[in-house]
Amino acid sequence: MNLTSFTDYGLRMLMRMASAPDRAFSTADLAEEFKLSRNHLSKIMQRLAQGGIVETRRGVNGGAVLRSNPAEIRLGNVVRLLEQGQALVECFGPDGGNCLIDGCCRLKARLRQAEVSFIEDLNRSSLADIALPERVAA
Repeated sequence: MNLTSFTDYGLRMLMRMASAPDRAFSTADLAEEFKLSRNHLSKIMQRLAQGGIVETRRGVNGGAVLRSNPAEIRLGNVVRLLEQGQALVECFGPDGGNCLIDGCCRLKARLRQAEVSFIEDLNRSSLADIALPERVAA
């Protein structure tokens, strides 16, 4: 199984945000810290906001803040949100792909169950469980 970089980067951002849940984080600061594209992180932040994980604010004290306590944000729900639209295998896609064995495939049901189990297992942990250590100013 391979998560997209979209999900990987989104989890990194949330791990940092969980280290100081009352602080607003700008995508520029997060992009600089993780050496990632600000533009790409902005798209991820937008998805997190649409999914109700973060709230974004404009202005001088702007940035993104977690909408809930990190202990209440389940990892599986975050991964499901960020992986939205990404099929585990081709036949799980909206058009079913070009699979020629779809009618007799015994693998599909097992893969669906594995996917459900993966999210359920991640949901046993919260964002608080994986928060990065709070950074100390030098």
